[in-house]
Amino acid sequence: MYAVVGCSECSNLWIIEGRSETTQCPRCGSRKAYEKRKKFVETDDAAHARDVRASMLANRQGEGEAFAKLDSFADLEDDVADGVVDDEEYLEGSGLDVEEVEAAGDRDPRGSTRSGSKQEIVKGALEDLEQPTEEEVVAYAGERGVSAEYVREALEKLARRGVVSESRGQYRLL
Repeated sequence: MYAVVGCSECSNLWIIEGRSETTQCPRCGSRKAYEKRKKFVETDDAAHARDVRASMLANRQGEGEAFAKLDSFADLEDDVADGVVDDEEYLEGSGLDVEEVEAAGDRDPRGSTRSGSKQEIVKGALEDLEQPTEEEVVAYAGERGVSAEYVREALEKLARRGVVSESRGQYRLL
């Protein structure tokens, strides 16, 4: 059982499924007994209840005539479901290789194939490693093609700017 009900406090319209003792307006929060709510329609069909509520809202806004020309919600849902383009179809239509896109999404952005600027790689080391020392950051970045000299300079600059802190030889991002 579905009912289109209205709130006497804020004039909101909504659909209630079933019959509870009290109902609460989703807009203003006023609570009333189900029997005291104004019920515009009671039906066993959820689609019919949606259509009635939508029609009432359209009439309130002066669009009742335009709404009358539309199909029911059930018909509109069927139309939308038929016209939806799935991800694969969209990617292929854009000239992209679906398998390649899926493989790119499966890669670990922090793994050994990490790309990005040298500074991003240094920051990545600080994120990935637990309480890293300068040598651990150098080793991490070195595996990704960043020189030890650059890593030491970058750590010094990041510490001066307050992006990282160094305590007893261990670094962390702030």
